[in-house]
Amino acid sequence: MASVSVSHLILFIASMAIAASVAGVFTSSIGELSNAVSEQGLDVSSDVRTDVEIISDSGSDTIYDSGANTITVHVKNTGSETLAPVPGQIDVFVDGTFATDYTVTLEPDGGNSWRPGEVVRIEINRNLDLNSDHRLKLIVNGDEEVFEFNT
Repeated sequence: MASVSVSHLILFIASMAIAASVAGVFTSSIGELSNAVSEQGLDVSSDVRTDVEIISDSGSDTIYDSGANTITVHVKNTGSETLAPVPGQIDVFVDGTFATDYTVTLEPDGGNSWRPGEVVRIEINRNLDLNSDHRLKLIVNGDEEVFEFNT
């Protein structure tokens, strides 16, 4: 009789140890999953609050300066997120080619916070064919804007 009680006690202790280790693994896994979901939610929230609009007139002859080989567009922050008016914040493509030589200036007096409702001037150094159609694509925090113009 004593041997049955001892064997039951050993099995009970072993099952409790296994249950505790499984619970520990599940607790840490659920904690990591919760953190990942929270971080993803913050990224999506920032993307949703970001919205910009290219407000330049595509029919204007001021978009491209053939003497300076410069494309100039004005972009308004129409979202609720404050952005940084720096080239690293904005990805620029001209006619499907990634542009790296450009400047971003907050209008009218510069600054380093692009608040909702404010406008930046983007000047892209690029030699373009005259009298042809061109396409400019801006990507800011996942928000994509396309601007077509003729030089």
